[in-house]
This record gives sequence, C-alpha cells and structure tokens, in this order.
Amino acid sequence: MECQDSMLKMILELGLEISQIKDIDILLEKILGEARAFTNCDAGSIYIKDGNRLHFSYAQNDTMQKQLTPGRKLPYTRFSMPIDCNSIAGYVAVKRKMLNIADVYELNDSYQFSFNRSYDQQTGYRTRSMLTIPLVNPRSDVVGVLQLINAKDSAGNVIAFRDDQEDIIVYFANNAANAVERAKMTREIILRMNKMAELRDPKETGPHVNRVASYAVALYEAWAQKKGIPLKEIDHNRDILRMAAMLHDVGKVAISDTILKKPGRFTPEEFQVMKLHTLYGANLFPDIYSDLDESASIVALNHHERWDGKGYPGFIDPKTQQPLSGYEDENGRARGKKGEEIPFYGRIVALADVYDALSSSRCYKEAWTEEDVINEIKKESGKQFDPELVEVFLDCVDTFSQIEKLYPDHE
Repeated sequence: MECQDSMLKMILELGLEISQIKDIDILLEKILGEARAFTNCDAGSIYIKDGNRLHFSYAQNDTMQKQLTPGRKLPYTRFSMPIDCNSIAGYVAVKRKMLNIADVYELNDSYQFSFNRSYDQQTGYRTRSMLTIPLVNPRSDVVGVLQLINAKDSAGNVIAFRDDQEDIIVYFANNAANAVERAKMTREIILRMNKMAELRDPKETGPHVNRVASYAVALYEAWAQKKGIPLKEIDHNRDILRMAAMLHDVGKVAISDTILKKPGRFTPEEFQVMKLHTLYGANLFPDIYSDLDESASIVALNHHERWDGKGYPGFIDPKTQQPLSGYEDENGRARGKKGEEIPFYGRIVALADVYDALSSSRCYKEAWTEEDVINEIKKESGKQFDPELVEVFLDCVDTFSQIEKLYPDHE
C-alpha cells in the first residue's frame, strides 16, 4: 500500500510538472521520458491524433541511443497511420483501452491487429513487451497514443509490464492528454501568427519557423549541458526558447508587400525599412506578462545583431524607434550591439536562422551544400556569430541534419 501511495504521489507531481510545459515538442519528450522512467522501460513513442490518422510524433530508445556518439539524439522519421484496428496503436485509439502485451512477436491469431516488424528488421532491435495507452481528454476524445516498449527488471532483462502499474499509468496518460491539448492550442496560435507573416512573405513558412526553433533548442541544449546547467532549468528554458524562436520574424507582417515580395536586391532605402521588422516584432510584446513574452520580444529584436557589432537594429527603443541615450554612433544612429551585449537567445536564433536560410532553397537561390554551410558559419565565427556557439554548433551538426529532415519545405 505504501509503495502504491508513493507511485501515486509521483504521478501527481509529474502531472503538475507537465501541465506547465507550453511547447508541444518539449512536452511530448517530457511525457515519454517520464512514462518510461516510471515503468522502467527501454523505449517508447507517442502518436498524436489529427483527423482520422495517428501521427508518429516522438520516439526514444535507450539501446539505440547508446550506439550514438554522446550528445547526438536518436534519429526518427515522422509518418502517420489510419486510426483503425490493423495496428496496435490504431486499435488502442479505436477501442479507447490499454493493451499490455508480453511479446508482440507472439500475438494471438484472434487479434485484429498485427505488429509491424520493419523497424526491428532495419535496426536489429528486438521489440518484446509493449504497453500501449490511449491519451483521453475529459470529453472522452482520444488525442493520441502513448506506446512503451520493453520493460526491464533490476538486472536489465526485458520483462512484461507490471499489471499493478496500469491504473496509475492511465491516470498519468489522462493528465498528459490535457497537457497535449493545451500545448497543441498554443502551437496553433503561434503558427497562425506566423501564417499572417507568411501571407506577406512566402519565405516565412511553417517548416521554416519549426526548423529555426528546433535548431535553436538543439544549440541551447548542447551549450547548457557543456556548462552543467541543471536539467530542470534546461527544460524550462528549452520550452520558452522554442516558442520565442518560432516568432523571430513575426514583425514582417508590418512590412510593405512591395519590399517583402521584391524578387531582386533591396535598395539601401528599402533595406532600412526591412530592418524595422525587428522593432515591429518586439512591439508585439510590449507588456511582459510571462517568460514567453519577454523571450519573444528579445528574440524578435536581436536575431539580426552581429557579434562584431555590425548588425541591426542596435541599441534602440522599439516603441519610439530612437537610439538609446549614450549608445549613438558617430552619425547619431543607434550603435549595433556586439559580443555579449547581444542577449543570449538572440545570439542563438541568429545562428539558427542563418543556418536555415543557407540550407534552404529560395526563388532567388539554390540550397547550399551542408559542407558550404558549415564552412560559412566557421568563417563567420567571431564576426557574425558568437564563437562559443559556433563551437557548440560544430558538435551537433548531425542533429541539425536530422531536424532538417523532420520539417521539409514541401509539407
């Protein structure tokens, strides 16, 4: 009884913790990681419901992770499946009930569903025990499916998932479903803000802002781990940074179409107008009610500053568009921020944004090769970019490549 009470207390605390995460990608990682820790299992994945399909949205696998170099994340491919009884996840979504399977390779012929062995065949992994739980909201709607794989005993041997954990993990899954709905709503609001900018500037696509935000989070996480930042602080900052980074160019909504959609190079006068998108973006968050408001304002204002001080808009008041007193250059204009005068999130998003711009094809240019992009960023270390962040970037180039595949422009 004491053990059961302890487990319930842990689940209640986890429910409170995940309810405070706002970004859907960070949330899914947290839900899966905590569910795996609670059940002591080797791997797992989360599917999110969209219409009549389940989208494979996040995965973890300790066995496969150990085969990677430190700091790299497990690569996975996003795909979707119909919500029907042919797959285990689909069956759970249709029936709205948990499935606890001791060995998926020995399914009873009476089941409508089957186990897809393709991942095991490609990787050499052996899936055995599987606990699959529907994520059900208070309206009894399924918002996704949580799938846990290969429970382990204290010696690391694969065993079946314990029956006595089922009720508590269902309670956790229901809390997770509520958090997923809130985070999906937050993501949708952010994407709608970006869609307004996309109507004006075709380069500001959903995949672009998702890539920039994911690159920014990967950079921050790698940097924070090197610095020994506590995990709880890393998780909080990743959540805020990801959403703020998605809004980095939202101020373009206020720039004239004649400039935004111009196919050729800007005149000096047009470029001066274009620079104002940083101020317009910061002005969308004039009143700081939360960490997100503050971070979004900082990122919008500072993601075009340069380490050498030659960026923009510099030390300027976004509201008045006037230089801050004492920070004027010899011409009376706002001096560019340089070095650590540039807020850290601004420095991170600056590198992430340029990486994506160079790596992506546009109507006026082809995508650069990965080698050329890396060489350009190395060349700009200490000029355009924070040299410490360039070093971190070079350690996680593989992660950037994986992110690029998750958010292709053709979607």
